[in-house]
Amino acid sequence: MIAIIDYGVGNLGSVEKALKFIGLKAVVTSDAGVIGRADGVVLPGVGAFSSAMASLESHGLVQAVKDIVRENRLFFGICLGMQMLFEHSEEGGGKVEGLSLFKGEVRALSGDMGLKVPHMGWNSLDISDCPLYKGLPDKPYVYFVHSFYLNAGDKSMVTATCDYGVTFDAAIGSGRVFATQFHPEKSGETGLTILKNWAGLI
Repeated sequence: MIAIIDYGVGNLGSVEKALKFIGLKAVVTSDAGVIGRADGVVLPGVGAFSSAMASLESHGLVQAVKDIVRENRLFFGICLGMQMLFEHSEEGGGKVEGLSLFKGEVRALSGDMGLKVPHMGWNSLDISDCPLYKGLPDKPYVYFVHSFYLNAGDKSMVTATCDYGVTFDAAIGSGRVFATQFHPEKSGETGLTILKNWAGLI
């Protein structure tokens, strides 16, 4: 069973639909006990970093997420669900604290690049050797919606980068913990392949 963490923020419906489409039993839950018993856990997220962190805290799920990652259980963070794993975000012109499970910061995409912000739409990835990308072409296209990007402190954990005015870290992997800035649930066959490859690690 896959637990999709419901903390009041996130694109829960489309994530659940994508997982069920590929044949997985998925449940949307804010119950730490259910999350703790799951074979795999997904942390989605859209919106503001500060609000998401506050919501995760108010739902009593901060420790649950930290335990999953620290215990190297099968995990997938999506968009804001990836960003929150790191130390802080520049959102709001300050430094909003994240979960600090990994070294790195979340920076704002500059409006001076001659490109639209938020970065919304399809872009290609430069991928590394990672089990999530098995069966994909060299530069797969995936769907993004974001105004902030990750600058990981440990580049050895970066499994994909993307260019949008700046080269940013678009996906990470550490043991059985994976996360992407892009939305696999909105990335067509490429996204479904990534989710199938992830589920294959159960």
